[in-house]
Amino acid sequence: MIGFILGTSEGKKFLSLINEYTEDIIVSTATEYGGELLSDYKVKHINTKPLDKDGLNKLIKDFNIKVLVDASHPYAEIVSKNAMESCKESNIEYIRYERLGVLSKENSKNIIRVKSYEELETVINNIPGNILNTTGSKNIGKILRLNIENRVIHRILPSWQILKEVLELGVEVSDVVAIKGPIGYELNKGFIYQDNIKAIITKDSGVQGGVLEKLKATTDTNIKLIVIEKTRIEYGQVFNKEEEIVNYLKIKYKALLKK
Repeated sequence: MIGFILGTSEGKKFLSLINEYTEDIIVSTATEYGGELLSDYKVKHINTKPLDKDGLNKLIKDFNIKVLVDASHPYAEIVSKNAMESCKESNIEYIRYERLGVLSKENSKNIIRVKSYEELETVINNIPGNILNTTGSKNIGKILRLNIENRVIHRILPSWQILKEVLELGVEVSDVVAIKGPIGYELNKGFIYQDNIKAIITKDSGVQGGVLEKLKATTDTNIKLIVIEKTRIEYGQVFNKEEEIVNYLKIKYKALLKK
């Protein structure tokens, strides 16, 4: 059995490619919404709850997974570290799909780069005005714990479960935008003008994450794009294209790809 951790927009492409060869696939996503997006593909089982290392170990054992492809979000560091440790303990191969960032070579005067949420606090306190946070619902708690006075509007996925969690953190309904991304250039500009946004917080989540549209919108409206940089992790076996991983599996795990 082949296991996939899918937390990115590439999930559909992975499954469409691998379904040409096999349906003996186990998929793990972090949310029910993520599982719903993949419901049209042929798999043996989809887990739709976050798994810690013990949970991953159990999944690997229960379904006799022989190789695990980690295509979780580029910033899901804990997920990847748990996956690497689980694979090592289970004596199976770990393969990382790494979505490439696109902002590393951008030198726009509108970009501010930070390495941590502590640095983010200092930066935001020097920007007078409203802030749009687009780093995902899991990071809202970190921002709420910062000592800042700015109004922060959080853009999240339109999931009732995520919205419930965000509201329980104490975020006002007026400070939530629930919409499925990626968001285009014009809509980003619309959010900027409507809420008088002075800076957008983002991760460099690559072309698929819509970060270039955010850059263009912030540049053209002359506001700041605050980029939280990714921690460097030594993954080992890394691929940057879905086709490369499927081709690798075809060669090395030929016996698992027979329908």
